[in-house]
Amino acid sequence: MKDKIAIMALLAAFAATAFAAQPAGWFLSGGKPASYEIGEDGSEGAGGRAARYIRYKGGDAGDFGTLMQMVSPKNYAGKRVRFQAMVKTREVGNWAGLWMKADTPGKSSAAFYNSQDKPITGSSDWTQRSVTLDVPQEATILSFGVIEAGTGQVWLDQVSLEVVGDDVPVDVQPGRAPLPLAPSL
Repeated sequence: MKDKIAIMALLAAFAATAFAAQPAGWFLSGGKPASYEIGEDGSEGAGGRAARYIRYKGGDAGDFGTLMQMVSPKNYAGKRVRFQAMVKTREVGNWAGLWMKADTPGKSSAAFYNSQDKPITGSSDWTQRSVTLDVPQEATILSFGVIEAGTGQVWLDQVSLEVVGDDVPVDVQPGRAPLPLAPSL
């Protein structure tokens, strides 16, 4: 009986440790999420606190993983929105970058940008990056995060999501026209 209790205590401690590193409100997704892991790193933050990260752990390096959030567009619908963060990389083999998208009824990625035309590669120190989109009035979900395509590690810190003015240019995915923003009433 003591052995079973000891094993259960070890399993509980392992589970608590494994899930404690999971960044609150963030999750792992992408083309090959099993090739990546996410967590928090207390020694790497740009702002003196723990930074979130996504790291290649093995497997298919020909695809991508993303550390992301999904939020209600209630406060952003019909507005220009900027997702901004400090980003640091180590040995990114293909590319990394911020991304954001707004889904509408029947259309995933009604507004979308993924920074692939402004890739972060190799190793870099903390740099402020941003993505700005016009969020459609009929948006049902707003998603954003950082992509890691290939090997390496990417840290994310000092994240903000804010409404900005028309003086801030919209990021446009190459080969895709920007959506017109509905006029303010």
